[in-house]
Amino acid sequence: MTPARDRAGSGTAMAAWMHDTDIELIWIEKRLEHWIRFGKAVDETILSRRTRILRFPPGSPVAFVRWSASDYGTIRSRIDIMRTMMPGEACSTLPFVRPGAQIWLSIEGWPKVRWVLETIDAIEAAGIDPCTVAPEHWSHVANRIAAGEPPRAYTLERHAAWRKRQALGL
Repeated sequence: MTPARDRAGSGTAMAAWMHDTDIELIWIEKRLEHWIRFGKAVDETILSRRTRILRFPPGSPVAFVRWSASDYGTIRSRIDIMRTMMPGEACSTLPFVRPGAQIWLSIEGWPKVRWVLETIDAIEAAGIDPCTVAPEHWSHVANRIAAGEPPRAYTLERHAAWRKRQALGL
């Protein structure tokens, strides 16, 4: 990560910092874990040995995983794939994500979360950065998993079509 930015600055740098999204990551061994599966943070602030905050610029795709357990095993597993908000844009709120984001996928339950993580692994194995995947694909994955069906593979051809649509502004 890059060193903390100068928050006393003014102008463009300060305006950009004010629109970033902060995601709080926590790690308490065998009890609570928050981590980023993919996303490109621009800053990191370490609050304690167990807590840190990652800062993401507006419009950044991020996969945020939350897991917690008790003495009897996993209590909660969740993955949210989102796009950080742009200045002035409406957003959804999520715990530990400030101020919020546009949610593309939100899945709970370890078997379903594992399915999403395997989908991300397959995308990376195809040589595609998950941060560049078409947002519609994440919605597709969420819908298929909710229906108990496997999502369609995100292929290089599908990715090339998305990049062409992006280039045309569609």
